[in-house]
Amino acid sequence: MTLWNGILWLHLISMAFFVGGQLMLAAVVVPVLRHAEDRAALRAAARRFGFGTLAAIIVLIATGAAMASHYHKWGSSSLQAKIGLVVAVLVLIHLHMRRPEWHVVDAVMFAASLAIVWLGIVVAG
Repeated sequence: MTLWNGILWLHLISMAFFVGGQLMLAAVVVPVLRHAEDRAALRAAARRFGFGTLAAIIVLIATGAAMASHYHKWGSSSLQAKIGLVVAVLVLIHLHMRRPEWHVVDAVMFAASLAIVWLGIVVAG
């Protein structure tokens, strides 16, 4: 295993946490806990995922930038589109934190995250 295999592995694990966590929250946690009398559990789950998301985003940006530099991908139009979507997702995360009741923001953020994963496959190819 090379250093770059390890960096790619960290990138993919962080991506899986971020995107998989969104899916888990949307498909399981929120529907189950939304109807609970005490919404503290839902807020606690969202807060804990938020901290994990912050760590995942930091790792994704650091490892993504390192790989783009190492593999000379900065000029790739697919990478530019991916970066644009990453910025959009960061804005959507901020909006979601301010207006968590706007569920359309969650849906758009998840769709953009899936597009980022797809563009990552395109860039790597």
